[in-house]
Amino acid sequence: MWDPDVYQRYGDERSRPFFDLLGRVPTAAPRRVVDLGCGPGDLTAALARRWPAARVEGIDSSPEMIARATAANAPVDFAVGDVRTWEPAPDVDVLISNAVLQWVPGHEELLPRWARGVAPGAVIALQVPGNVDAPSHRALRALADEPRWRGALAGAGLIRRVPSAVDYARILGPAGCTVDAWATTYLHLLPAPPGDDHPVLRWMDGTALRPVKAALPDADYPEFRATLGERLADAYPVENGLVFFPFHRNFVVARTPQGDA
Repeated sequence: MWDPDVYQRYGDERSRPFFDLLGRVPTAAPRRVVDLGCGPGDLTAALARRWPAARVEGIDSSPEMIARATAANAPVDFAVGDVRTWEPAPDVDVLISNAVLQWVPGHEELLPRWARGVAPGAVIALQVPGNVDAPSHRALRALADEPRWRGALAGAGLIRRVPSAVDYARILGPAGCTVDAWATTYLHLLPAPPGDDHPVLRWMDGTALRPVKAALPDADYPEFRATLGERLADAYPVENGLVFFPFHRNFVVARTPQGDA
């Protein structure tokens, strides 16, 4: 279960890559815009503000996220749906997928299918965290692999390695797309008030720890979380009230072939 409140703890930091991605989308007047994995919908609403004449849709697998998004009354059509089975309509001119595909094993196979299904000259814009080798995620995997936790977490679906920006270009180029791909490492300066949980632990509560919490018994999860917090405190020390948290992300903006003119 996704918790919109927990996910939005670091809303400014999480939204910055979305707007960096959106800034590279050149489409002026799309007919239909789809946000795949829209979460609580606040960023999807930004799409409606940018393209007020378009039909804007937000799709997410979490009923909790869609309930939050719908309650905001933005001019967006929100619906529960599965990224793995979603099929684009032929009038989709912009397809956005922000920090979603890292949760979808084999999503590389979806991208050429989407490129064939959207409108000619459409833009597919995606961003995925590429932080799997960061100290935070190494600590999470190492702890999950310890005998105390290995059995319960073996199939938990922790975040997996995603393709690099170069790899995404190699996937979408043969589909006839013109590809703009890049990578960025953001440095988040996270406040660490005395007495609070470590800020990187609080960040992971909203994403990487979600499958752990779902897999472990309620009585065991606090122990796992507390142990991870101790290791994160060693990996990311507090300096003058802040924790320096580098976070790597991969971006792709791909324009599909224009078709016969």
